[in-house]
Amino acid sequence: MKASTFVYPWDVNGDPEAATRIAGLGVQQATLAAAYHSTRALTPRHPRHRIVTAEHASVLYPTDARWEGRALRPYAAGDWAPGDAFGEAAAQLSEAGLEVHTWVVLAHNSRLGAEHPDTSVVNAYGDRYPWAPCIAQPATRAYLVDLAVEAALRPGAAGTELESLGWYGLQHLHAHDKTGGVPLGDAGMYLMALCFCGTCREGYGEQGLDADSLAAAVRAALEPLWQGAPDDGGWAGVEKLLGADTAAATRAWRDETARTLQETVVRAVRAAAPEGFQILLHADPVTYHVGANPGVDPEHILSVADGVVVPCAGGPELLTLFARARADAVIAANFPVVSQMGGSPGTLAADVARARELGATEIRLYHAGLASDGDLDAIREALAGR
Repeated sequence: MKASTFVYPWDVNGDPEAATRIAGLGVQQATLAAAYHSTRALTPRHPRHRIVTAEHASVLYPTDARWEGRALRPYAAGDWAPGDAFGEAAAQLSEAGLEVHTWVVLAHNSRLGAEHPDTSVVNAYGDRYPWAPCIAQPATRAYLVDLAVEAALRPGAAGTELESLGWYGLQHLHAHDKTGGVPLGDAGMYLMALCFCGTCREGYGEQGLDADSLAAAVRAALEPLWQGAPDDGGWAGVEKLLGADTAAATRAWRDETARTLQETVVRAVRAAAPEGFQILLHADPVTYHVGANPGVDPEHILSVADGVVVPCAGGPELLTLFARARADAVIAANFPVVSQMGGSPGTLAADVARARELGATEIRLYHAGLASDGDLDAIREALAGR
């Protein structure tokens, strides 16, 4: 079973031992960030630094002329990834014998929201989510399509993995995040993800909903949750809070918006890519879910892309819904393997075996650069025995 680990360019550049160390884990591929959101990351083995602070979402390579004169465009990285950081790291990983695929974060960009607030998701209370571009807006969609093509098709890459290609919502670990005081569940998170920007208000109208009335209904539905009432969770919980017909209409608008964006992006990347270039999406098999692994319909997305990367932090059960949809698709089980970030490298061998039983064809490991030496030893041992 093919294995890949996620890597940042700053894990490799400036560390002459990094590429060989990563290859020595027993992986065949490195999924290397080409476009990424803001972060603060540990680099526990780097000879020059221990902490990297990526101050804003950026591309980790020099952009080309396609962005000239455009208001919405990617931001260059600062000193955390200067020049062609991706290309430099990719060359070293390739020399170590690894196949390199790009890792591209799309609809997750706090700086874009700060500088162009009209692009952001707006909830039913009028609060903007600057980290979450509204994927219904035409200019944002055009930006995301071109970003996907440019970032995915870096020289030497054999494929790409597209993250956050769909709706984003409230879930976001912001700086000094303090949003966990009220336990919103699955249903509450969906209601807090509903966007009321001008484009989405028009979209609800196309589904027969009045946007002002819908926003009022969402606020009324959420009020018991703010007061501590239990969230029943799941789609049944959304229907209970909002009403089945209204809930279905909101989902119809959002599902169609995400689906058509995903189709457009994959089509554009494929048209520009060399033959055999692999296109995977980070995905959740529940269409109304939002975030880094946005919801998709398994049968539909696997008719569009070559496969999916599926979050398995809570167990590998989500794999089965994708595996049933298309027998020849790439179904990559994504396991966190950093023990201090909730990963379980010690059970990786058993986790991989179970994932294979449920239909996984490949595995992804998050994340070689962040893991301790002990975690890396456990990964190496698990992969040696698979």
